[in-house]
Amino acid sequence: MKTLEGVVRPYAWGSRTAIASLRGKAVPSPHPEAELWFGAHPAGPAVCVGADGDADTDLLSAIDADQVGMLGERTVASFDGRLPFLMKILAAEEPLSLQAHPSSEQAREGFDRENALDLRIDAANRNYRDPWHKPELIVALTEFDALAGFRDPRVTIELLRELQVSELDPYLGMLAGQPDSEGLRALFTTWLTLPDASIATLVPAVLTGAVDLLGAGDGRFTAELRTVLELGEVYPRDPGVLASLLLNRIHLDPGEGLYLPAGNLHAYLRGTGVEIMANSDNVLRGGLTPKHIDVPELLRVLDFTPADVGDITPPIRTVGAERIYLTPAPEFRLSRVELDGTGLLYASSICFDMPGPQILAVLQGAIDVRPAGERPISVRAGQAIWIGADEPDVVVHATASRAVFFRALVPVASE
Repeated sequence: MKTLEGVVRPYAWGSRTAIASLRGKAVPSPHPEAELWFGAHPAGPAVCVGADGDADTDLLSAIDADQVGMLGERTVASFDGRLPFLMKILAAEEPLSLQAHPSSEQAREGFDRENALDLRIDAANRNYRDPWHKPELIVALTEFDALAGFRDPRVTIELLRELQVSELDPYLGMLAGQPDSEGLRALFTTWLTLPDASIATLVPAVLTGAVDLLGAGDGRFTAELRTVLELGEVYPRDPGVLASLLLNRIHLDPGEGLYLPAGNLHAYLRGTGVEIMANSDNVLRGGLTPKHIDVPELLRVLDFTPADVGDITPPIRTVGAERIYLTPAPEFRLSRVELDGTGLLYASSICFDMPGPQILAVLQGAIDVRPAGERPISVRAGQAIWIGADEPDVVVHATASRAVFFRALVPVASE
């Protein structure tokens, strides 16, 4: 076992308080802190801390030095000797870009194709930086807002009609004439490829319509209208502002999750959550960003099938103190565990005997992790612990009145 210190990613959309508070650092932080990584990604592997509190090595180097012992034979064989997931604490103070991720087949084909074109891995116009897909799961720690999946086009038609923006009439007609996935594809493609001059006229007209409709106090589309206004203020000439009108506007309460499979167009708007994903860098952007947008490749990847919020909300199975978020992703399984150190309200400890690699990230309080016959390792909020495949079963005990941690592992085939 190894105590892990996460790696902070200082993206501009991050928070100056959420991650710093979790780690017990000064608030506000000097710079925005967007993500805290617990994993073995080459761009930011977690730091392994020795018993004296000093950095020992990093998790990627430790895995490379003993792949079978750290990951287990099944994980090594299935995922090319890599830890197949990356666990993060994500803290969004501002909206992220609209984006989608490819399927396994699309990732492999795209990676090979761009290699054949001799595109550098770090080239700005490169879409595929590895041959793997990137399903994602986010579980809210605070109230969390997002756009995800194309809304039922019939509801979108109602929204566009209520805006009463004459400049939207040709586009409303496109969707009303074909209120299905093909109509969504046609409208999204049209908006994404409009000339800059057209965007400069259409987006302000939509924002004015949103202000007027909010002022009328109808209330049905309040969240959607406020979101389009917020996005339009930050990205006044971005077609992604228009695209946001086509997507489900989702609000998560703490503990609720959202699973984003291949082809799902999404953007996190604000909030703090635990995110787990396949260990990949493949992102196709669709707006709300100055970065490269490859429209033909994005359209090849996107799934325009309308999705209800229930379609992308993972089912949950509760086993004792563990709340498991079920997804079809073979790379990861995420669960939330809450323990009571007093033992008065609920369990004070839990035993884990699942084979394969695991990471336990502590979000509140502190825990002791005790392997059979060995001394416990203490882990406080803001830290994590790595449990390798060759470790014995462990008992986790709360050392605070309330301890909350998230558990990430590679699921077995029968799950």
